[in-house]
Amino acid sequence: MSVEGAASASRAASPGPVAIVLGTRPEIVKLAGLVQLLGSSARVVHTGQHYDEALSDVFLRDLGLPAPHATLGIGGSSRGVQIGTATAALDGYLGEHVPSAVVVQGDTNSALAGALAANARALPLVHVEAGLRSHDRRMPEEHNRILIDHLADVCCAPTAVSRRNLLAEGVPGERITITGNTVVEAVAQGLPAPGERATLLRRYGLTAGSFVLATLHRPENVDHPASLGRILEQLVQIARSEASLPVLLPLHPRTSANIIRFGLQRLLEPLQTMEPLDYPSFLGLFAESAMAVSDSGGVQEEASVLKRPVLVIRRSSERPEVLGTFAELVESGPGFPQQVRRWLADPAALHRQLEQLPSPYGDGSASYRCVQAIRRLVGGQPTTEPGTDSTIGTVSRSIRLSRYQRSVV
Repeated sequence: MSVEGAASASRAASPGPVAIVLGTRPEIVKLAGLVQLLGSSARVVHTGQHYDEALSDVFLRDLGLPAPHATLGIGGSSRGVQIGTATAALDGYLGEHVPSAVVVQGDTNSALAGALAANARALPLVHVEAGLRSHDRRMPEEHNRILIDHLADVCCAPTAVSRRNLLAEGVPGERITITGNTVVEAVAQGLPAPGERATLLRRYGLTAGSFVLATLHRPENVDHPASLGRILEQLVQIARSEASLPVLLPLHPRTSANIIRFGLQRLLEPLQTMEPLDYPSFLGLFAESAMAVSDSGGVQEEASVLKRPVLVIRRSSERPEVLGTFAELVESGPGFPQQVRRWLADPAALHRQLEQLPSPYGDGSASYRCVQAIRRLVGGQPTTEPGTDSTIGTVSRSIRLSRYQRSVV
C-alpha cells in the first residue's frame, strides 16, 4: 500500500491508537521518544524477545515509559521460532486491538514479526531506522531489515545514505522520509550530568579517560568458543598492556552463558565484569571512557554523540557514516590490538578531535519527525514545530542535543 493509499483509507475515521511493537533493549531506547510524543495514542506491545529484566523492564522504567499495553512473552528460541511465534501473537493482538498504524524499529526479529503481522492485517506500517545496509548476507539482521523496508508504507531513514540504499532497491521516494536517528535524543535524555558521572566513576574505582568499555553479544562473536575466547584474550591484552587500563565488560546474558558453557571463565579474571548496566549508567561510563570495544550497532551511533571512539569487532557494519571517524571496523584478529594501541597512545587528543565532528545522525529531532510522518500517514493533523505545542514542546526541549552539549562540558 502506498503512503497516499494508506492515508486515504484512514481519513474516513479519526486517527486511533498507534501500536509500537518492540521486544529488545535497543528498540525500547530508540522508540522512547516516539512513545512520549504520541502520549495517550501510543500502545506499546512488548514481544518479550528480551525477557531478562536487566535488558527490558529496567529500561522501560529508566526511560519513564508506561507499562506495555500487552506483553506477548515469546522468550528465547531459534530465530525462525521467534519470528513465527511473535507474528502469530501479534496477528491476534492487532485483530483484537485494531490500531491506526503499526510502528517497528530496526532489524530485530520482533520488528520483522510486527511488519509481517501488520501486512497480514492490511494495517499501515512505519519503519523507524529504515534503509541501513551492511551488504552482508551472513547477517540475519540484514534480511530482517530489507523485508521490513519493502513492507513499510513509510520508511524513516536516518541519513541520506540510508535513503540512497532504499532508492537503489526500488523503494519509491514518496515512501521515504529522512528523519535523523532517534538515538541522538535518547543519548541527550539519558546521559547523566557530570556530577552523576563522577559518582559512577567512584563506584567502579575508575579515572575519567583511563579505562576501556567493552560489550559483546552478537552470535558471530559469542556463539563459538574460538571467536569468543580470542576476543576475551585480546581484551586481557589491553588490561595487561603497558597502558594497563581497566577493561569494563558488562556481560550480556547470552555472552555470560556461553563463557560458562565453553569454560572460558579464567579469561574474565583480569577484566572488570558486571551485570548489564542500565542505560544512563552505560552512557555515563561511555562518555568518561578512553574508548569502547563493541559489536553493537547502537554503540556505534552513541559514539558519534558522546565523541568517543569505538572499535567495532565485526565482519561488517550497516553504519558507514561513522566508519573512519568515530568507529573503526576490525575483525578479532591482529588488527584489534594494533588499533587499540594507536588510540590509547593519546586518547585525550583523539577525544578533542572527535569533539569537532558533528554526529551524522541529526540534531535530536528524529522522534518528532517520525511522529509527523505517522500522523500524515494515518490522516491526522501534522504535529507543530518543536516548542510550539505544549506537550510536544516540553518533550522536544528535554531531548534536544543542546542539553547533552551543556552537560558534557
